[in-house]
Amino acid sequence: MSVLDIHDLKVEFPGRKSTFVAVHGVNLKVEAGKILGVVGESGAGKSTVGNAVIGLLQEPGRVAEGEIFLHGQRIDNLPDKQKRLMRGRKIGMIFQDPLTSLDPLQTVESQLVETIRTHLPLSNKDAKARAVQLLDSVGIPNPAERIKQYPHQFSGGMRQRVVIALALCAEPELVIADEPTTALDVSIQAQILELMKKLCTERNVAMMVITHDMGVIADITDHVAVMYHGELVEYGETTQVLGAPKHPYTQSLISAVPRPDVRINRFPQVNYIEKAGTPTKNIDISTHWLGQSRDYIKVDGPLVRITDLDMRFETRGSIIPSRRRYFNAVKKVSFDIHEGETFGVVGESGSGKSTIARLITGLYHPTGGSINFAGQELTSLKDRREVLAMRRQMQMIFQDPFSSLNARMRVKDIIAEPIKFHKLASSNAEVRQIVADLLDHVGLGAAAGEKFPHEFSGGQRQRISIARALATRPRFLICDEPTSALDVSIQAQILNLLKDLQEELGLTMLFISHDLAVIRQMCNRIAVMRHGELCEVADCDQLYENPQHDYTRELLSLMPSMELLSRADLEQAPA
Repeated sequence: MSVLDIHDLKVEFPGRKSTFVAVHGVNLKVEAGKILGVVGESGAGKSTVGNAVIGLLQEPGRVAEGEIFLHGQRIDNLPDKQKRLMRGRKIGMIFQDPLTSLDPLQTVESQLVETIRTHLPLSNKDAKARAVQLLDSVGIPNPAERIKQYPHQFSGGMRQRVVIALALCAEPELVIADEPTTALDVSIQAQILELMKKLCTERNVAMMVITHDMGVIADITDHVAVMYHGELVEYGETTQVLGAPKHPYTQSLISAVPRPDVRINRFPQVNYIEKAGTPTKNIDISTHWLGQSRDYIKVDGPLVRITDLDMRFETRGSIIPSRRRYFNAVKKVSFDIHEGETFGVVGESGSGKSTIARLITGLYHPTGGSINFAGQELTSLKDRREVLAMRRQMQMIFQDPFSSLNARMRVKDIIAEPIKFHKLASSNAEVRQIVADLLDHVGLGAAAGEKFPHEFSGGQRQRISIARALATRPRFLICDEPTSALDVSIQAQILNLLKDLQEELGLTMLFISHDLAVIRQMCNRIAVMRHGELCEVADCDQLYENPQHDYTRELLSLMPSMELLSRADLEQAPA
């Protein structure tokens, strides 16, 4: 008998004017010791299925039809009190963001002990001993000492291990993991996935992993359920679904996955998922505003030259210099970026990637070294007009488009702001025309300018960020994790758009990411960083095929395996 059985599940969210059906007609099962992957884009209904199983549907959400069974006992119609007792004791939950699912005001010990004593008849002393044992089992070093600490004192990967320990406190029969590795670097992700597989095998726990990451699906699942617009469109063994997908949506998802093993010119067009993404009007860049007045000084040699760059942050202040403490975020980093190329920087969180981007743009002032841009030493600029003239030539696209856009401004005003600030148009009418053309060019259409950022999806908001970055007609674009928060198909569209813009406008790009597969598809040369230091710089293919540094080899070995994925799409778009 299966641990979890879901029959014809339908979940509704009644509204004032209509009822939104989030999940319709879903049938799934999970067996002991097995991992089921539920995959699909944001809004597909994946998390809704998980929340329905554990009884955490937000009001006014409800299970309108269907049945959910745990070890043969129906659980969807249980009273609220019994559902609360079931959560943690029979079903454990691992959430996407460990920092928000842990209480910042309580130590890890108090949170674990409280959960253990809620569900198991143990004394306080025995519960503490079990809590230490749990931390040790999920791979946290020095568990007896670290259990006394607060969540903010742990790294992202370690916090996720604490959340896994919490989910296993009462030895549940089923664990639901909702995007458990989305925010983690490749090395931490590999550790967490290995831990999850080990727990399933050793404890015979059934697990449902909800994700949009096909690499996670390929690495750890036994069966896959593919969801689209609340419906189950494909279900089967992982090798079959990923290797020979039958439904057009599954084929589209797989075709959009960045490949670490081979480089392609463009990601295949994912027409089944979303038809937006191409310019709504064909614009001749050579005669258009975007391509004109790029009166930048031609430079001999690299456009960007970074030499012995240092950046340290004070972690403990004192009037006595010898008592001050510093953290060295960037240490003696040197590299060049040539005009027209895409230069990638890859590494774990805390390696110094984003710090370098902020140093180049002037958001931080370096404690040592030099940054030369277009023949001008940036660290020596004092005159405000000179600083603004250099900054106009470089723009930045951030990881989270929602937080980088002003929620109170209409899109047309957001994009017009840098044009007006740098006095790049002669009249308001010209500004309006430029904004409309930019929105057309990134595939949104001029009408999008009348809306506010919250009215767009994540991928559309990132297009707005790109349009705003292009508004100053830059020659250098810094992309700091621009697609890490996006679904795989939306990611493919944004990456294709960036490639098109670079080709049309002759842009030079610094592309920062911890996703090695994305870096391979986008970059000409790649720098690998660790703990603020540069490990190696190499051409893209050389780095992946013959890495020189031990850390680079380690990173490449930890990439999720894509061998199971259908390769039909690669035959259509070779590099």
